Amino acid sequence: MVELDADAFEELVSDELDELPDDMIDGLDNVVFVVEDRPEDGTLDLLGLYDGVALTERGQYGFGEMPDRIILYREPLLAICDDLDELRDQIHVTLVHEIAHFYGIDDEKLHELGWA
Repeated sequence: MVELDADAFEELVSDELDELPDDMIDGLDNVVFVVEDRPEDGTLDLLGLYDGVALTERGQYGFGEMPDRIILYREPLLAICDDLDELRDQIHVTLVHEIAHFYGIDDEKLHELGWA
């Protein structure tokens, strides 16, 4: 397990967001990235969550909509990683996975593509 405080973890998430391809990030309209310690149920089973309506399922989407959220859970991610490099990799995979949900890609397709 990696030990990392909340500020250092958020900095890693920000660094990994910067490493993602521009065409993946440029389409993220009205999306915020959030780091939380754990999911609401307190488990360590969930690494991230897309909280919103996928682009493929949206009807009218206009001004005044609450932003979608992509949440990364710090404690579960720390718990599954043995070192900082593994943590960076897992944060990267989790970001790609949750961003894919924004674009309407489901878990089944993500498994086929090797991102789940």
